[in-house]
Amino acid sequence: MIFPTTPASFLRRRGAFALAGSGIAAAVLSACSPVKVLNGLVPTDTYRFEGGIAYGQEPRQLLDAYRPLPSIPPERGARPLVVFFYGGTWTTGDRASYRFMGEALAAQGAVVLVPDYGLSPAFTYPTFVRDSALAVKWALDNAARLGADPRQVYVMGHSSGAYNAAMVALDARWLGELGASPRQLAGWIGLAGPYDFLPIGDPQVKVAFNWPGTPRDSQPLAHVTPASPRALLMAASKDDLVYPDRNTLRMAAALREADVPVQVRLFDDLNHATLVGAFARPVRWLGGPVLPPVMDFLGLASVLSHKGAR
Repeated sequence: MIFPTTPASFLRRRGAFALAGSGIAAAVLSACSPVKVLNGLVPTDTYRFEGGIAYGQEPRQLLDAYRPLPSIPPERGARPLVVFFYGGTWTTGDRASYRFMGEALAAQGAVVLVPDYGLSPAFTYPTFVRDSALAVKWALDNAARLGADPRQVYVMGHSSGAYNAAMVALDARWLGELGASPRQLAGWIGLAGPYDFLPIGDPQVKVAFNWPGTPRDSQPLAHVTPASPRALLMAASKDDLVYPDRNTLRMAAALREADVPVQVRLFDDLNHATLVGAFARPVRWLGGPVLPPVMDFLGLASVLSHKGAR
């Protein structure tokens, strides 16, 4: 159900882009490091960057911050802040590979934080959830300093990163350990997230979750309550890695049953990996677009069309 998804993998995956004849496609797909090429094509003058900020004491408890230019609305102090967690089966990934995501959201007026977190096999559940909660607590404490509204802090993630975001948003234990609460969040955004995946079959996920000793309350779906933050759930309709019927749609149904506002967007022309890749400015026209629903959810105006989502 869940396999490694890295920034490079969405460029290598069979049929990922349908970019025949495109100069961008040729440059990206022929490169030794596709993600470096992709990030190299992303503008650097559309945001302000601060890297390697410590949100804790451990070596991987670092984050990068992307802030809108002063000329980009809304004004300082009124901007939403998004903490984005990348995917990679809880075994791979690094914050530097997701500059394209930081640029995509910051250029539209959001403050964006991309944290690293402990990865398996060195760290297993619940370490990566605790790291994620610590990064969110840092965001809540520092939102005003970064020019964001502390009342508009969101968590967002892709694939296993969407799991991290969901656990922080839905399971009050993790922020509660830090003297905070999911009630302080303005909402959460899940991109192709695994929200209910017991029993575990994938060997890497077994290690990450100490299977067969994985507790039932490790599943985000078990923590939906009427007090849960509102949600935007997005997925590829034909995702064959994290099945939307079992995950995205079941999570949406549980939220609706609890009377929690939830929006769902399914994309017919994207897959598990290109769902996040399509946020990158050079290839944003792929099968989506995916950016407008997110901007609307954050309360930011976007000039991009919603065509391609349903």
